[in-house]
Amino acid sequence: MDAGRNLLPTRLKGNRWLRRSGTLIGFLIVVIIFTLNNPSTFLTLPNWLNISQQVSMLAVVAFAMTIVMVMGDFDLSVGSMASLAGILAALLFRAEQPLAVGILVALGAGLIGGLINGLLVSYVGITPFVATLGTLTIFSGAAFLFSGGETIFGRDIPAEFSGFARTGLPIGTVNERPLLFPAMTILALVVLGIIWLLLEQTTYGRRLYAIGGNAEAARLAGVRVRLLRLIAFMLTGLGAATAGLMYASRVASANPTQGAGLMLDAIAAVFLGMTLSEEGEPHVLGTLLGVLILGVLDNGLTQMQVDSYVREILIGGIIIGAVTSSSLSRRNR
Repeated sequence: MDAGRNLLPTRLKGNRWLRRSGTLIGFLIVVIIFTLNNPSTFLTLPNWLNISQQVSMLAVVAFAMTIVMVMGDFDLSVGSMASLAGILAALLFRAEQPLAVGILVALGAGLIGGLINGLLVSYVGITPFVATLGTLTIFSGAAFLFSGGETIFGRDIPAEFSGFARTGLPIGTVNERPLLFPAMTILALVVLGIIWLLLEQTTYGRRLYAIGGNAEAARLAGVRVRLLRLIAFMLTGLGAATAGLMYASRVASANPTQGAGLMLDAIAAVFLGMTLSEEGEPHVLGTLLGVLILGVLDNGLTQMQVDSYVREILIGGIIIGAVTSSSLSRRNR
């Protein structure tokens, strides 16, 4: 009888460990499958550096999205905000404005967009889904309006801006060609470090988690819930605008739909990261793993010449699985 009592907690701990580690195990299985399919190229340093650069824009948006999701909110407008930021910068470059002006205006637009979202959610009282769905349409419409629905091509983009995406830190050579640690990846890691410090090492971050746990209790404890929520949305808007600039630099152009896929992927990455937390809460390091999973899927499926629509099906399944796992983890705490 005593043995049975002792065995039960062990089984419960094992189940919790499996739920928390299931995403990581799944990631390792996917890596093994893609490696076996293409052993000469997939598990190589140049390919993984390429993956890191490909997901750098998504990573910045997902890290920023983590800030609002910590509070139990989300921002549907990040993709259209990224597109708008890229368009604004490109238009200023076309008008021969200094590089710094284009970048600062784009980042300022992200802050203003986040401010609008935060005001609607925190002070007007509109739910995040409705508020950011509305601003998604507004920002998208503004991007089309300012650009005339056209792509702004490389001839209007300064070489020093578009060249950023092709630079990096030299770390060696491959076939007598320099191997670079991409500047885009470095920027994404800097954003990761800043947001990790913000959420994990500051009073502001701890209060955001308190709001996510119980906003009313946090308010009664003296936390300025509305102001902190407003700031969180502004930071998310800033992250979206940063990603829009990164994308414009990478493709040396800007168009009003270039950020369309970022929102869904960012939410998926955060949900994947939540499965690693015993509390089922968003965590920026977990989001990093979620971003890597999506990037590896993209890269591996491309090498396997799998139809791109399969990726959309997989992402939908990933979101459902991640939410289910997170719900089970919270239910069995």
